Amino acid sequence: MHEQLHLTTTWIGILSLIIFVVGYYFIAAEDKYHINKAKPALLAGTSIFMLIGLYFSLNGMDGHILESAVEHLIVEIAGIFFFLLVAMTYIEAMIDRKVFSALRYNLVSKGYTYKKLFWITGLLAFFISPVADNLTTALILSTVLLTIDKENKAFLVPGAVNLVVAANAGGAWSPFGDITTLMVWIDGKGSFTEFLFLFPAAITGWFVTAWLLSRVVPEGMPPFHADEEKIEIEEGGKVIIGLFAVTIAMAVLSHQVMHLPAMWGMMFGLALLKMYVYKLNRNPGPTHLNAFSWIAKIENDTLLFFFGILAAVGGLHFLGYLEYFTELYESAGATVVNIGVGFLSAIVDNVPVMSAVLKADPNMGADAQSQWMLVTMTAGIGGSMISFGSAAGVGVMGKMHGIYTFSSHIKLAWTVLVGYIVSITIWYVQFEMLHIGAHHM
Repeated sequence: MHEQLHLTTTWIGILSLIIFVVGYYFIAAEDKYHINKAKPALLAGTSIFMLIGLYFSLNGMDGHILESAVEHLIVEIAGIFFFLLVAMTYIEAMIDRKVFSALRYNLVSKGYTYKKLFWITGLLAFFISPVADNLTTALILSTVLLTIDKENKAFLVPGAVNLVVAANAGGAWSPFGDITTLMVWIDGKGSFTEFLFLFPAAITGWFVTAWLLSRVVPEGMPPFHADEEKIEIEEGGKVIIGLFAVTIAMAVLSHQVMHLPAMWGMMFGLALLKMYVYKLNRNPGPTHLNAFSWIAKIENDTLLFFFGILAAVGGLHFLGYLEYFTELYESAGATVVNIGVGFLSAIVDNVPVMSAVLKADPNMGADAQSQWMLVTMTAGIGGSMISFGSAAGVGVMGKMHGIYTFSSHIKLAWTVLVGYIVSITIWYVQFEMLHIGAHHM
């Protein structure tokens, strides 16, 4: 990596920070200005680097430093971008093949109440997320929520908050449940089994939040008419579910065994999907599918939002802002800062925050292992406090446009905070008092 530059006090440093803050204000106030969050994010992320490039050429600085930093950043962003592109394409394919409508039919026709459906979707999110990653899980289940009842906000808003919290908590105790846990694991800060010890803290924190949320979920049942036609999964749907499972497995294998980025396995899975569609269309029969039409339907604004936000944080890192982070660990102590990271990852997406912690590589003290587990958990779970603090939240905001928003989430955010405090308490008792979980280095 390049030598860290210290440009925070120059005009470029100050201007970049102002652009970042203004951009973030417009992202947060999406409802107020009716501007899609991808637009300010993209503008902030791209303009910061354009200005850095200008500063470099005006001052005759070595452009290679900037070039290599941006190349690093592009690889990081592309990994996430393509991973999500494939996951979202599969979800559109499954929507098209009536997979979620059939799931909804099965849930609703059983006569489950809103409250029961709230708990079922939350539990599914918590246990699917460690395998399929938190964003994919949240996207799949928010689609299910919308097919259950797309009108009833009193059910959809707490349901969406519950999904985001459950997906993030479920993702925190598995090395590939979240992009942040993946980063910690790749960096060798914890072994595969050490992450599993976060399970008690993750599930209890989510359960407390869900219990508090369930009290505002309305009574009664979603609309279901006895004469409603039974919905079956259409031709090819079941195979596509199987291919999606294979694709996730390929992503994990690429990353674990083959030393390839996880997105490589995902793109391989996309190729399998396309070949399967080709095979289906060759068969004589009424089914004619178009895989490109699924790609056309995905939430491109979510992808561009990620591009913009990761670019913006990458710019601040390049200018030297994350150095202040390392100094914090020295002065305040690891536990305090790691708990603070959770609050920070609610405001700034948890991926760049985690990447900042790993890049700074601060001294975590004598019990470094359990501190790394703490920061893994807080970055994952803390992101749930604000709607755009995590990939799952951003994905659900895209899916439930105008229903699950920054302001509708904030009204219920106190329930997430209570769960967060519970999770940290359990971590403290388990790791620090009972010494169950992490080896002391």
